[in-house]
Amino acid sequence: MNRKVKLKICNKKQMSHKPPLKPIVLGFFIFFIGAGTAFAQQIRIGVFNANVTPPIGSPVAYATARSIMDSLSARGIVILSDEKPIVLCAVDWIGIGNEGLEVWRRRLAEAANTSIERVSVHALHQHDGIHCDFTMARIMDEYGMGGIRFDTAFLHAAIQHVSDAISKAVKNTQPVTHLGFGQAKVDKVASNRRILDENGKVKIIRWSATTDSAAIAAPEGLIDPWLKCVSFWNNENPLAIMTYYTTHPQSYYGDGDVTCEFIGIARNAREKETGGIPHIHFNGASGNIAAGKYNDGSKAMRPVLANRVETAMHEAWEQTKKTAISGKDMSWKNTEVKLPLGKNILEAELRATLSDEKKSAAEKVAAAEKLAWYQRSVAGQKVNISALRLGKVWLLNLPGELFVEYQLAAQKIKPGAQVCTAAYEDYGPGYIGTKISYTQGGYETSGIVSGTAPEVEKVLMKAIKKVLK
Repeated sequence: MNRKVKLKICNKKQMSHKPPLKPIVLGFFIFFIGAGTAFAQQIRIGVFNANVTPPIGSPVAYATARSIMDSLSARGIVILSDEKPIVLCAVDWIGIGNEGLEVWRRRLAEAANTSIERVSVHALHQHDGIHCDFTMARIMDEYGMGGIRFDTAFLHAAIQHVSDAISKAVKNTQPVTHLGFGQAKVDKVASNRRILDENGKVKIIRWSATTDSAAIAAPEGLIDPWLKCVSFWNNENPLAIMTYYTTHPQSYYGDGDVTCEFIGIARNAREKETGGIPHIHFNGASGNIAAGKYNDGSKAMRPVLANRVETAMHEAWEQTKKTAISGKDMSWKNTEVKLPLGKNILEAELRATLSDEKKSAAEKVAAAEKLAWYQRSVAGQKVNISALRLGKVWLLNLPGELFVEYQLAAQKIKPGAQVCTAAYEDYGPGYIGTKISYTQGGYETSGIVSGTAPEVEKVLMKAIKKVLK
């Protein structure tokens, strides 16, 4: 309407006063160009939420699905600007690795009409969820274990379902005028799994659930107690909420009762409480963090842990402060690095385990998992490290079951800013410890549990500094 009025004025003046025409027309074009620049700098987001729950009888992490206690979802956002779209996705599965992650990222990139390096897909690591790794599935087929851990038809169908949801999200975007940030401490959930003795060696492993009095009595240890909340707004209208918290998310597991666990239950409750504002949650660097100090593994503890996380989500939302944001406040940076292969990851030994009829199914699965990582590593496969800057908020995306030290170190790199870390982007390497942790003993860095060598710390920290620059 305003443009039509301006055009009418120009035409009228052209008829009676020809000399002033040029400055008026010039002013109009300056206005037009300025408006176009402002529009180009605008951020828009589309939100997606796809059901990725396996059918009864399909293999989940440690058993066959016998019941569905909660639906599993793949949810996230597509961010549009004057650059290529960015996709951030969080999945209620235990892990997505190797060729599994490659397929996820490629298909989601195609759905969003973007490049694969601008797609970040993370698992939340629920232990009654799905494992997706087509490299490992092929190896298990080779050794006569096909179908034990992977329902590849379901996996491909789930990826297609998420891709379809993203295609719809891209067509239903809304403008973002403000970014919100708030945080709150989570009370009595996370604790460090590795309890050291006076010589700096692991003397107690505090599992996700424990009844050991010494493990319960020991201090929490090094954790990141903060739950961080990032929100996107169109003026006064909240469009999406993303939260970040760091812990292994399971209370009890292993019988095939599919669940999004206490972390997903808390997320779903908050989404309902806020009237349906889409809520996406990401798990941080939780390789050496779990709820063991506060969780005895009883069924009664799952809702208790969920309530504690939900309370922190509510408090972080209440603490949210908004700042105006546009495309000039946003940038994406990624780098690909080759992680040093663990010295215990030896092809001959892994294949010997897979061929040995006396080895247990669990031992063979572990060998197949690391053989998949070995094959990818020797082929030169790299992992993606990325960060999205939104004003003074940085969303850092990292691979594997990282130790929390990486997350805390990343925060120190950006004093005065907020760094929110999402790990579990590539499940292929498994646990990724710090350099010193490989000398301390303990489960996470023993045998073939970790697929990386101690030198991984130097490689990862260099990459983290690069994307947070």
